[in-house]
Formats: sequence, C-alpha cells, structure tokens
Amino acid sequence: MYKLKAAEWRPEHFKLEVADRVATITLNRPERKNPLTFESYAELRDTFHRFQYAEDVRAVVITGAGGNFCSGGDVHEIIGPLTKMSMNDLLAFTRMTGNLVKEMRTCPQPVIAAVDGVCAGAGAIISMASDMRYATPEAKTAFLFVRVGLAGCDMGACAILPRIIGQGRAAELLYTGSAMSAEQGLAWGYFNGVVAADQLLEKARKMALSLADGPAFAHSMTKKCLHQEWNQTIEQALETEAEAQAICMQTKDFTRAYNAFVAKEKPKFEGN
Repeated sequence: MYKLKAAEWRPEHFKLEVADRVATITLNRPERKNPLTFESYAELRDTFHRFQYAEDVRAVVITGAGGNFCSGGDVHEIIGPLTKMSMNDLLAFTRMTGNLVKEMRTCPQPVIAAVDGVCAGAGAIISMASDMRYATPEAKTAFLFVRVGLAGCDMGACAILPRIIGQGRAAELLYTGSAMSAEQGLAWGYFNGVVAADQLLEKARKMALSLADGPAFAHSMTKKCLHQEWNQTIEQALETEAEAQAICMQTKDFTRAYNAFVAKEKPKFEGN
C-alpha cells in the first residue's frame, strides 16, 4: 500500500508540522497578512491531496502567522497578473483554486481552521472549506470578491456558505463583501467557538487531538457522508449511511470499542 509520512514533507510556501498525528499548516507571510500566491495555492492543493496517503496524520489544523489568518490572493503576485491573462489561463487558474477546496473536502482527515484577524477572499474560502472553525474575537471574515469587481461565486462559496450560515446571510456577505465578525460567525453557526488569541491554537489542536485519538476510519467515513449526502434524497442518504456503518462495523476499532466497554476500559483506537 502506498503510504507517506507527512512529517518528512518540506513545503516551500508555508509551514507544516506534524505531532501526535495532527498536521498543522501555518500560512507564514505575516508581514503581508499571509496572502496566497500561484505557487502556494498549488502547494496547498497538492498537500491536501497527499494527506490521503499520510499514515502519520489523522487530523489537520490550518492557521496563519502573526495575528492574521489569510488576506486572500496577493494583490501584486496574483491580482495584477490575472488582469493580463487570456481566458484559457484564467480558467486554468480558477479551476486550480477550486481544486484546493475539492482536496480539502475529499482528504480523509477532519480539517480545523484556527482563525485570527484578517480572513478574507481565498482565506475566507479556506476557512469555509474546513470541517470546523475556531476564531478569536478579532477575526473578520470577508468574502470580498465583489470589492474587486468579481462575483461572489468563487471556489464553491455559493454552494457551501449557505449550507453553513443560511441562504440569506450568505447572500448578504457575497453580494456586499462585508466582513462577518467573530460574534456574528458564532451566532450564525460559522464558528464552532470563539476564544482569546493566546488560546486559539490550543483550542484547535485540542479538538484535533481528540479526533486523532478516535476511530480514524470511521471519522473519514463521517466526513465522506457529510459531503456526499448534500445531493442525495433522504432515502439515498439512509442507504449510503447503512452501507457506511456496515463497513465500519467490520473494522477492528469497532471490536476494540466493544471489548473495552465489556472490560470497563477506555477504548484505544488504532484507525483500522
């Protein structure tokens, strides 16, 4: 079986640390509020794709350095060049950015965004595409594509954001480009929690560690069903989940949990 160790990867455009089966990605251009470039987009896409083969990663945390999450596409390194590209090149770029979201959603590990400060444009999309999100009171999340003359329908925003916060609230953010405060994000169900800045990474990692200690195969099945069942009827979803649960019942983790219950012990899941 093709297996990789993410702890051995050395990305060029962001930091990647692996500890206790949790991979932490840190967007690391703090002097510019961690903007993305063509290269960092592609490397993030490829990294999330490779996570499906990473035997040492069961959960992923993504965050930003220097008190901000991500300010979106770099104005000088992305926005400027885009104004001079042909239609074919523009479509190649927008498909590539969409593939980042696709890889985040299809990698088997739960992805947790730890959001502080500026979380704008593609940065907002990355937080949106994560499975869970924690924020600081200073977090400002803005899908500000309209501010640069673009549509709000970028990288799956029109499909995913309404499912998280509702159609009306999503429409307001996407039409106006206005920022969603941490307080609003918590009230609307966008954020799973809001904590002080010095507790943010600890909060995200604590959740990630609890997931990493759980049944990894079952978590990957939950993630797959959460995404696949968007386009299914209730009847189809019931069948999907019947099949998924039957498969999980064949795993050793299911037997481990039963044996631990009988012995009145805490189960130790091994992910298979």
